[in-house]
Amino acid sequence: MIFEWRVYEIIPGKRKDLNERFAKHTIGLFEKHGMSVVGFWENSVGGRSNTLYYMLAFKSMEHLETAWKDFAADPEWQAVASESEKDGPLVANIRNMVLKPTYYSPMQ
Repeated sequence: MIFEWRVYEIIPGKRKDLNERFAKHTIGLFEKHGMSVVGFWENSVGGRSNTLYYMLAFKSMEHLETAWKDFAADPEWQAVASESEKDGPLVANIRNMVLKPTYYSPMQ
């Protein structure tokens, strides 16, 4: 397994909209495209309050690339993204890292 760590810097005032999009639509679409959700986090002490963190798991790098390509091309996702951003974008910046567990990591 490999893991993708994603960091979304949320546009001020858009946190609720972004969280609702993930809860009501995006998680289901991730599952549809074989993306395993590990978890979602918001900062509670220290750091920025306008940031959403989440992690996905994939079987391989090829799986990650194919899943994201299929997700982005999915007409359902395109409709959800368009509708949720009709009043402007929800996210100012997205960063990601692909992580490979060490041989001693409990999470493989």
